[in-house]
Amino acid sequence: MQKGQVVKLDRGYPLVKCADGRLVRCEHATSLVKGEKLRAVIGDFVEVNAPEGHDKGIIEAICPRQRAFVRKDPTERAVPQVLAANFDRVIVAQPLAEVNLRRLERELVLAYETGAAVTVVLTKADLAESEAQVEEVAARVRALAGPEVRTLVVSDGNAESVEAVRALMPENTTTVLIGKSGVGKSSLVNMLVGEDVQETGSVREGDGKGRHTTVSREMVAVPGGGYVVDMPGVRGLGLWDADAGIGAAFADIEQAAENCRFRDCKHENEPGCAVRAAVEAGDIAPERFASYQALKQETATLRTRREEARRMRGEKASDKKRAARPAKSRGKKRR
Repeated sequence: MQKGQVVKLDRGYPLVKCADGRLVRCEHATSLVKGEKLRAVIGDFVEVNAPEGHDKGIIEAICPRQRAFVRKDPTERAVPQVLAANFDRVIVAQPLAEVNLRRLERELVLAYETGAAVTVVLTKADLAESEAQVEEVAARVRALAGPEVRTLVVSDGNAESVEAVRALMPENTTTVLIGKSGVGKSSLVNMLVGEDVQETGSVREGDGKGRHTTVSREMVAVPGGGYVVDMPGVRGLGLWDADAGIGAAFADIEQAAENCRFRDCKHENEPGCAVRAAVEAGDIAPERFASYQALKQETATLRTRREEARRMRGEKASDKKRAARPAKSRGKKRR
């Protein structure tokens, strides 16, 4: 039995880099697939068995994850889907000329929820109409992301802007790069590495949009730094247990809520609501407050559905708590 890390994941089998440096294509043990229904994801540390006469290694166990990027599985009613594990930073990429602030809010919530450091990178700045547009968009994004999140602007051919991103990836660290298809993630990885290691789609004249080409998740080594994972474009961004992430992404609203008259204020029609007062005073943008309320409602609805599913399975809340304790303790020991 050997320990290793999943360094590539595509439509086939996980590629595991073992402790001795060997790369082994693996499949999951039957106990993982049919029992706990676990699958190793990019970044997972695993225990691998290489039986004699077997053409592939077998992943027998998945080690406790230090952190994970989790969303609601888009194909299931109330099931989590882990996309990556054991990373140190999440970079949210958006094209500067076509920033989607509503999507960015959701991406920031999911990024914050992981507990990793969070950075926003605005790509394709060379496609902006003017320097004034670059500054205006960057200012809006910084205002949305908040002072705790660094927002960088990257332009093709601007080595200094690329170096600023590379500096966020020191040795022995892993960075996950997220963003929908066509935002320039693969191009950014190529710029960070200094050569074309990721295939990029052709860009149409007129709108600068490219085709989605990344279909696998792979840990790519950054020269003089750590690793970066170019995630395939993620369309669905359903939240899962995202209360902490919402609180971090909307820290201004959470701070205002501390001054509400009632501790359980829902910021609707309650008297003495400090959040609504801040909105009316112009301290919190109505659109931002609406997004906050919608995301909170989404997580509450999902929580209700999960509780209903648990009851249908005949489980008790106490069973859920007991099941969670060993996982938490194992995670603490590993750290």
